[in-house]
Amino acid sequence: MPKLDLHTHSDRSDGTSAPAQIVQEALRREVSVLALTDHDTASGCDEAAQAAQAAGLPFVCGVEISTRQDDHLHILGLGIDPHAQAMAKALDFAFEQRTERVRITVKQLAEAGVDITFDAVNERVRGSISRAHVADYLKSRGLAQTRQDAFRKFLVPGRPGYVHGTGLDVCAAIAAIKNSGGMAVIAHPGMVFSILDLPAWKTAGLDGLEAFYPAHTVTMTGKLLALADKYGLAVTAGSDYHGPDSGRENTVGMTLSEREFANMRAVLKKWNI
Repeated sequence: MPKLDLHTHSDRSDGTSAPAQIVQEALRREVSVLALTDHDTASGCDEAAQAAQAAGLPFVCGVEISTRQDDHLHILGLGIDPHAQAMAKALDFAFEQRTERVRITVKQLAEAGVDITFDAVNERVRGSISRAHVADYLKSRGLAQTRQDAFRKFLVPGRPGYVHGTGLDVCAAIAAIKNSGGMAVIAHPGMVFSILDLPAWKTAGLDGLEAFYPAHTVTMTGKLLALADKYGLAVTAGSDYHGPDSGRENTVGMTLSEREFANMRAVLKKWNI
């Protein structure tokens, strides 16, 4: 059965593998189409694209844009021009927002008695800073066993380091993606199913839903496929791979049936795949 992955992360955001290593892992897993979609940065796309071209693997440059509506409401931009002015402006804003969120997070943790500084956290960052870097620092200090443990103890609502999500408005994120030649897709929509506003977002230019996702149940996938059909949206598939020791060690690639893969052929044709 065919396998593809339109949602992966490298160490340019909160993944643990270099962009070229993501490509090598995709090849090892016999993935037929790969996208790199780091959080609020496309800085790893050139490296991944070069590695993919050398290996003959069809590659799509992407990004996952955070929104301020909800911590988990993210918009995938697939097939973007990472150097487009609209995308550069959006990602510069996202970088500033992410940096400020982490600064406030660190300040709150320090006030709660945690031995932590922004500079100590920032030393771990190769691209887009995130709460995952805070979690990794807390783990390195022996304050948590894993990245997820650090989130549970310090970074979720009700804990001392929690700061509400920042980022673009959903419609602004969609506009930035569309104005950069990309396709706008709701990432892991099952995680934010109760707040989906597809009529408004479709009007703003939304193109699709990531219906096939590891955490989606069969029932949820069915609901999302029905919504995609109702609103004339495309469907995509992604693993949300973050690499070894990230707490998200699911493998690269989503295995699909021939029928499921057929639903994505129109999407792949956009990129001559």
